[in-house]
Amino acid sequence: MASTSPDSERHRGRSLQLASGDELPVVGLGTWKVPKERAAELVAEAIQVGYRHFDCACDYGNEPQIGEGLKAAMEEGLCRREELWITSKLWNTYHAAEHVRPACERTLRDLGLDYLDLYHIHFPIAQRFVPFEMRYPPEWFLDPQAKEPRMEPASVPIRETWGAMEDLVRAGLVRNIGVCNFGVSLLRDLLSYATIRPAVLQVELHPFLTQEKLLRFCRESQISVTGFSPLAAESYFSIGMAQPGESVLKEEAVIEAAQRLGKTRAQIVLRWGVQRGTAIVPKTSRMERLAENIALFDFELTADEMEDISHLSRGRRFNDPGEFCERAFGTFFPIYE
Repeated sequence: MASTSPDSERHRGRSLQLASGDELPVVGLGTWKVPKERAAELVAEAIQVGYRHFDCACDYGNEPQIGEGLKAAMEEGLCRREELWITSKLWNTYHAAEHVRPACERTLRDLGLDYLDLYHIHFPIAQRFVPFEMRYPPEWFLDPQAKEPRMEPASVPIRETWGAMEDLVRAGLVRNIGVCNFGVSLLRDLLSYATIRPAVLQVELHPFLTQEKLLRFCRESQISVTGFSPLAAESYFSIGMAQPGESVLKEEAVIEAAQRLGKTRAQIVLRWGVQRGTAIVPKTSRMERLAENIALFDFELTADEMEDISHLSRGRRFNDPGEFCERAFGTFFPIYE
């Protein structure tokens, strides 16, 4: 199975050109699980070492602090707004058309921005609305204080949500819109009625979950792809969603490439993601890892190395609502089957 796309040559730079013409930096900083007390400082440190792409979300609960870091960096002259790429995501409770713009506007206020470069539908999951003044971010439970708290689904079609997302582009609040955690069937349905096509799909991508058919469909549909959790299990050990021994960094194909190139194992896995023609959003709070994770452009994996790493795929999905929603939120909610 080929591991590099036919047009991978044009992806060897530091950005992907979207269908809109905008340039998405291929390495961004993921901000999921970044503690509030660390977020502002981390953003400034990341900008200092070269990051311009920040992957945020309402549900991460740290957008005000990230906004503080962005403001401080711009005031210090470390970057200008137009040099930054800021992504955020619409949470599940805001899928109804009347809630999409208020949700986006809240994110913009928290981040201290006039517009977003990219706004995603976070999950193909619609939940009952939780008023902003009641709880923000609303997270997964409708009522966390209930005797048996549960998720409460809402009957909102994706078509309704997408139409409101398109209105954000027309209003100048968002430059590009996209989706997260969608498969081919949902994408094909969305493309059948979208007036503004999705610019980017963000999904879990790593050597244990290569998703070759999904990537090919996106390539042929002019949808760029960002991979979250590009280091696989590394993001999930601390929250009990990965088992000991599941680290991709222990795989022989990764170790051998790292030894040949004199790079870290993490750099090899991240370079594999970039070299496939996708953007990646690794997360770290450590300064030395920040610099390491973005230093991916002075080396290249061979075709055989790319193939060997891709052959590690075993369909292992770490971030699966069909599993964690039942375990953590008392609600069986599969989206991939």
